[in-house]
Amino acid sequence: MIPELIWVMAAAEEASGGPDVGKLLGSFAQYGMVGVFALLMVLGIVVPKWAMTALTAEKDNWRTAFEQERAAHQVTREQLAKAEEPGDVATEQGKAMTRLLQELRQSHVSGSL
Repeated sequence: MIPELIWVMAAAEEASGGPDVGKLLGSFAQYGMVGVFALLMVLGIVVPKWAMTALTAEKDNWRTAFEQERAAHQVTREQLAKAEEPGDVATEQGKAMTRLLQELRQSHVSGSL
């Protein structure tokens, strides 16, 4: 976003021809260290302490919210796994009962012949 801003500022400064970014950067550089510092602030390389503190606090808040959400979803996954266990046991019991009944049926059919 910042490079586009410099481009627009240079275009507005010299409306007759193409934008001269070098001229705009030269106007910053003619003021020495103050110009370089202002240029770095415009580009977002140097930021004020209050802005960095706010960004750090926001990052920490997002991280905390993410960790809480992950912990909540882990509890939900554990509860779903526990809820599926009785269904798995019932399925295995049903399969065992089906095999047992098939074996009894086969033994009954083969024994009566």
